[in-house]
Amino acid sequence: MANNVLKFSDIVAAQSRLRGVSKITTLLHSKSFSVMSDANIFLKLENMQTTGAFKVRGAYNKLACLTKEEASRGVVAASAGNHAQGVAFSASKLGMKSTIFMPIFTPPLKVLATKGYGAEVILAGESFDDAFAASQEYCKEHNATYIHPFNDPLIIAGQGTIGLEIHDQLPDVDVVIVPIGGGGLISGVALAIKEMNPNIRVIGVQAEGAASMYTSRNEHHIVALPTVNTIADGIAVKRPGDLTFDLVQQYVDEIVTVSDTEIAHTAYLLLQRAKILAEPSGVTSMAAALFKKTDIKGKNVVPLISGGNINMQILEQIVEKGMVEEGLRSTIQVIIPDQSGELKNLLSIFENLKMNIYDIKHERSISTVPIGKAMVVIQFNLQNQSQLQLIVDALKERHLECTVIA
Repeated sequence: MANNVLKFSDIVAAQSRLRGVSKITTLLHSKSFSVMSDANIFLKLENMQTTGAFKVRGAYNKLACLTKEEASRGVVAASAGNHAQGVAFSASKLGMKSTIFMPIFTPPLKVLATKGYGAEVILAGESFDDAFAASQEYCKEHNATYIHPFNDPLIIAGQGTIGLEIHDQLPDVDVVIVPIGGGGLISGVALAIKEMNPNIRVIGVQAEGAASMYTSRNEHHIVALPTVNTIADGIAVKRPGDLTFDLVQQYVDEIVTVSDTEIAHTAYLLLQRAKILAEPSGVTSMAAALFKKTDIKGKNVVPLISGGNINMQILEQIVEKGMVEEGLRSTIQVIIPDQSGELKNLLSIFENLKMNIYDIKHERSISTVPIGKAMVVIQFNLQNQSQLQLIVDALKERHLECTVIA
């Protein structure tokens, strides 16, 4: 199908508007991830972008192109995260009033960040759809200008500037992997890349629990999912855009999906091995490469790390789970006599083996604990997996009943 909505020249024009506003983000070669992926991996670090995500590119490009009359009415957006901050920052930069609608469950840090960029934040409804509906009502009442997060040519053109940067930083790139929510990011990046070199493969990635573009592509028409369920909240979109769907059909070679488990493990590895903090939606591209969802063996591959604004509660869980998976943290349950000095004796075993206890819980009232006994659950850090067996063996020597939980 022909693309009559967006041209390569629109992306080049966006790049000029963004000069001095958005950063030309680093393209970082990763030896560790190259080995793990059997490819030559270069990470495009949009998590280091102004406002912590790529969204500022599209938001600023859109706002910079508003008429004086549109700008004077103020701008409105609905977002649980990165689009909100991109619009708020851009509006302040351009001297416009911005009002952002966010669901009531939005993490407080994201609300504070959006307010910090100069926006008025209105919390409305329990879901993004509720916040979106409230934003539409507000626009009608106040005659304000609505800024869509992805289904807009100027938004897409702004995001496409990343494609220009990737090609400039690595002209011999073979594969570019891009996260997909509503499709604004990959639409712009794919158009830019394909116009410069149609032989470069562009791969889209969605979370298994929010695979609206993946499903729509397979069905050859736009499909709205009844629900979405993923830790990658930044790409949890029920329905792709009309414009983005058409652009994806034309310019994207393949779409794959990754599970929440794969996303979480990738986020942990990026933090631990590369010292890169990225949000779940932002690491889906690297997850696709790491878990070999598409053929990239021996290729120069650029996974686009789209954002770094992670919920601290999710980060804590990701680190916890990652340490367990790598054998760096374990949890055991031990039954000890409920007598004075027995807990001290138990802890002395860990002290003698130079084990660092992370958390400890003591329980005697639940039905599974025999009368006269106490259950102690100990979570501890390991230098390597073999240390776990040392603990188990030492407990057995003391005739203590123990179970490894994780």
